Amino acid sequence: MIIKTELHCHNLFSNFHVGDKEAPYDCNVSIRDQMERSYNLGLDAIFVTNHNTLDGYHQLLQYKKDHLKFQNIEVYPAEEITTDTGAHVLVYGIHNEIQPGITLEEIIDEVRKQGGVSSAPHPFSLLDALRDSAKKCDMVEVFNSNNVDILSNARATQFALDNKMTQVAGSDSHVLSTLGRCVNMIESENNLDDILQSMKHGKIEISQTGYTLQNETLDHLKYKIHNSKDYLIDYISEHYPNAKWLLTFLLRVYDVNQDSRIWSLFYKIAIFLMKRISQKINFQNHDPGFMKDRNLGTMFKMAL
Repeated sequence: MIIKTELHCHNLFSNFHVGDKEAPYDCNVSIRDQMERSYNLGLDAIFVTNHNTLDGYHQLLQYKKDHLKFQNIEVYPAEEITTDTGAHVLVYGIHNEIQPGITLEEIIDEVRKQGGVSSAPHPFSLLDALRDSAKKCDMVEVFNSNNVDILSNARATQFALDNKMTQVAGSDSHVLSTLGRCVNMIESENNLDDILQSMKHGKIEISQTGYTLQNETLDHLKYKIHNSKDYLIDYISEHYPNAKWLLTFLLRVYDVNQDSRIWSLFYKIAIFLMKRISQKINFQNHDPGFMKDRNLGTMFKMAL
């Protein structure tokens, strides 16, 4: 039996769990909409990977129980956990929530105790990436829809081949339209134990991939910025005091007209600069440590 599966997606229960360095509002996808789209896409199974919580999984299960229409879609537990270094790791099949802020090794030990499986999401992205430590996981996400610099995914694919690791793809969906953008086919019966065994033995193949579109990224940013303005102002004051006037001004201008074409131009410029940085980090061996400081000046210099 082949199970058509979504392995990396979020819903509104991810909000306020992302971490202190991130805007509190992460995703606006409702339980109802998530189930409806999964049904319309013909998914057999969905792992909800909210940040640092199992909330969202239990609510999906309850919604499924209350609506006969969705009985053929299996919903399984998962979590995207932030390690002590700020990197992310996906864990599948756990039943007890694992708290963030501990080492990758501690997370993997706990996952194994619970009989689960670990995966390295966006392992060579510019932020939140495990990088070479991804080899400690059971699987590696070689395609992430949000890695629109493309080079991060290319580096992840080469890494997986070099280390003979099981390859998976992740939609990393934070807006409804990207749910199911990436699909994995698992050779298994549609129950959690069998699926986890198949993951552990590499009986999983990527069947569909696709990048997040510009309008989808901008829609996600609209949601985050509109709901997290107070947080963003405080963050700017703390981390970018010298550029506070400019960034605060841009934030206010954005709030007045979120649909202005200027933001599309900003997006294109950001992608260009991000590709330049990714090339230097992922293929010219520049130390990625400067990204953790989120210093705009340093990032800009690296992109030139």
